[in-house]
Amino acid sequence: MPIRNPSDLLAEMPEKTCLLGLDPGEKTVGLAISDPSLSIASPFETVVRARKAALDYAKIAEIARLRNVGGFVVGMPTNMDGSLGPRAQATRAFARNLVAKIDLPLVFWDERMSTQAVTRALIDADMSRARRDQVVDKMAAAFILQGFLDWLRIGR
Repeated sequence: MPIRNPSDLLAEMPEKTCLLGLDPGEKTVGLAISDPSLSIASPFETVVRARKAALDYAKIAEIARLRNVGGFVVGMPTNMDGSLGPRAQATRAFARNLVAKIDLPLVFWDERMSTQAVTRALIDADMSRARRDQVVDKMAAAFILQGFLDWLRIGR
């Protein structure tokens, strides 16, 4: 299934399905899941990238199946000036491979400052560095997904 524009995603999703937010990195993929009403994003899991990417896609496919996922929202690393750098190319490749393996619609969503915002919130919550390292990727995925959900609800 090809990658879609954000405004087209809902038309291609089956009713009463959730969205899976992904924050792909070199070593991990942060995952967040929405509720079926597409109102709230919750941190779900951090997948440690395997040596073989096919294992990553298989794990995500299994989660999508078990959690009744109808589409993906993938964080696109965008520079502060709006340009796209090398990480964006890697994210696009990840997304192309994901939709080739899992037949669900996918959109990109600007992830500018998501990790920094989440890290700041976790520091403000007095979370230890070790604990922050364990949760930051899935929290960033939730931040990205919530931004998209908010746009669906009020910003379109």
